[in-house]
Amino acid sequence: MGSNHLSGNIPSQICLLTSLRFLALAENYLNGSIPPQIGMLVSLEVMYAYSNNLSGSIPVSIGNLSKLTVLELSENKVVGSIRNEIGQLKSLTTLYLDANQLTGSIPVSIGNLSKLTDLDFDENKIVGSIPNEIGLLKSLIGLYLFDNQLTGSIPVSIGNLSRLSSLELGGNKLVGSIPNNICLGGKLTWFTAGKIPKELGQLKMLYILKLNNNSLSSNVPVEIGMMSDLETLDLAANQLIGPIPMHLEQCSKLLHLNLRNNKFSGIIPFQIGNLLSLEDLDLSKNLLLGELPSELGHLDKLETFNLSHNNLSGLIPFMSNELLSLTTVDISYNQLEGPLPHIKAFTEAPIEALEGNKGLCGNNPSLKPCPTSKDENRNQAVIAVIVSISSILFLLFIIGGILFVCQKRVRNTDEPRETKTEAFFAAWNHDGKKVHEEIVEATENFDSKYCIGVGGNGSVYKTLLSTGQIVAMKKFHENDGIDHQQAFKSETSILPKVRHRNIIKLFGFCVHTRYSFLVYEFMKLGSLVKILSDNEKAMELEWFKRVNIVKGLANAISYLHHECFPAIVHRDISSKNVLLDNECEAHISDFGSATTLDPDSSNWTPFAGTLGYSAQLELAYTMEVNEKIDVYSFGVVALESIMGEHPGDLISSLLSSPLHAVDALLKDVLDQRLSPPKRQIADQVVSIAEIAFACVRQSPQSRPTMKQVSQKLSTPLQSLSVPFHMVTIKQLFDSPTWTS
Repeated sequence: MGSNHLSGNIPSQICLLTSLRFLALAENYLNGSIPPQIGMLVSLEVMYAYSNNLSGSIPVSIGNLSKLTVLELSENKVVGSIRNEIGQLKSLTTLYLDANQLTGSIPVSIGNLSKLTDLDFDENKIVGSIPNEIGLLKSLIGLYLFDNQLTGSIPVSIGNLSRLSSLELGGNKLVGSIPNNICLGGKLTWFTAGKIPKELGQLKMLYILKLNNNSLSSNVPVEIGMMSDLETLDLAANQLIGPIPMHLEQCSKLLHLNLRNNKFSGIIPFQIGNLLSLEDLDLSKNLLLGELPSELGHLDKLETFNLSHNNLSGLIPFMSNELLSLTTVDISYNQLEGPLPHIKAFTEAPIEALEGNKGLCGNNPSLKPCPTSKDENRNQAVIAVIVSISSILFLLFIIGGILFVCQKRVRNTDEPRETKTEAFFAAWNHDGKKVHEEIVEATENFDSKYCIGVGGNGSVYKTLLSTGQIVAMKKFHENDGIDHQQAFKSETSILPKVRHRNIIKLFGFCVHTRYSFLVYEFMKLGSLVKILSDNEKAMELEWFKRVNIVKGLANAISYLHHECFPAIVHRDISSKNVLLDNECEAHISDFGSATTLDPDSSNWTPFAGTLGYSAQLELAYTMEVNEKIDVYSFGVVALESIMGEHPGDLISSLLSSPLHAVDALLKDVLDQRLSPPKRQIADQVVSIAEIAFACVRQSPQSRPTMKQVSQKLSTPLQSLSVPFHMVTIKQLFDSPTWTS
């Protein structure tokens, strides 16, 4: 009955259904109180009543629901205190009472709920101290007490919660320091409370740190740079002092940095410009001074940029080809002067975002044009002539160099050859012989101790070059078979043409009289299949990381199919060919089976790919290659990513007898090594499953295109029509067929 626009009261007669196990009333317009007879539902296991207009207090009889595992009353108008009787619900694993009007204190009986994994009392009016009994909840993964009126200190017993990965205590009136033992586990992923202890640096897996809207008044400890997985840092609206720590540079995954409304002083450290993943930067309302570092122009993913209400001065150093992702900027009330950068966010900024400066000018309706003298025009003309002459000379130099290299290659047919490559090859001036010698020396003549993997066409070596750069080198087997030659040809003809952040980068290749090898960027975390097969590593691959892996993979395949001409079909998308860098960003590798599609003819080719990732029935009847081969393989990898194992048995049962899947719940086939996903992440996991099932349909025509997949994965999702715990495999598999 969830999400059905129901209104009125919950009828008391519903309490006569004593065999009822699931009660889903969420996301309706129900009002009035929860029936006081609710305790008669002695068989009830799950109760969803969130997102309604329920009022009144929690009934005393709720303590009779001994089988209840999930109780969600979030986003209502429930009043009164949290009943002591809650402590009788010893089967409870999930308790969400957030966003209500609850008062009183947290009952000490809460410590009886030994199976509880998620406890959310956010956004109420709860008073008193956090009871020490909280430390008895050894199964607790998420503890959310944000935005209440809690007082006293943070109990040391919270440090006993060894499984805790999410902790929200901000927006209260807590005093004292954060107990050091909270930081010893090094596993918190969300923390909001108290002062900033240097021990936070021990939280290597922390990815969200919110300490905003408190009364912090100390410096930011340099140890904050030790949190290498940090993605969000929000210290806004405190009284923090001192300089912005340059050690933030080490938080290379940082997406959102908010230091607004503090007392930070000094200059903006140029190291901020090395946070290349940064999307939002807010340094407004501080005491910052000096000029803007030009390194900020390196932030090519930055979308919002706020430096307002400081004392910054000088020119704005950004060039027209920098900050191209920027959509919103505010530099008001500083001492900035000179021309405005010819960047869309600046040229279209409203007057409110630019006012209060010393003398800005430029191409913005709110500003005066910058003065240009005749001398400046004459100098620009002279410079243009010089640049033109320099360009011609440089072009002649390049042509001469090419002729020289070609003559050298004719004389040295036994020596290796290579493509134009990136930084480390340039250090040898593209000297193929020296590249070859360097690789042989670095691997000690391809010693097996440097080998990190063996495939059908060759072995992969991890190689440290003299420049200090680590690369992966794929040496093809020396029997020089036709298949190996074709694989080498495919990689060297296709990879240099593609440019996508989720496709492996080819630095170069060498061809010797005895063997050939390719040199790629090195992927620190290795293949997806290797991570999923390791329990410890799989548990570190949290839901949001898995969602991003699937999105990155979809974007890359969509690029190959729809943005390359002719279109490229990989033909071997599998978890062994999805490599992860140190930021868990997915990269498609191994283009040895890839082929381009001729739009003017049929494309026939022998089978290529990995068993279990190809549509076998389809390939048994035809050898025609099209994009739907990759679509099927993507679906398999997407399911594998969220299930933690190859989905072969599930796919086979669905395709052969889908009726057997009627009662199977999605939550039961997801990777059980992780706690179930919550809220927005749960919505995204369900969406991935639904898309993946569409991709592995038997009929290629009923599968979506990768462009459709990529677009749907990037579209904001609505909340689930049914609670996550009740989503069935059959429901997702039977979703409407996509039209390609």
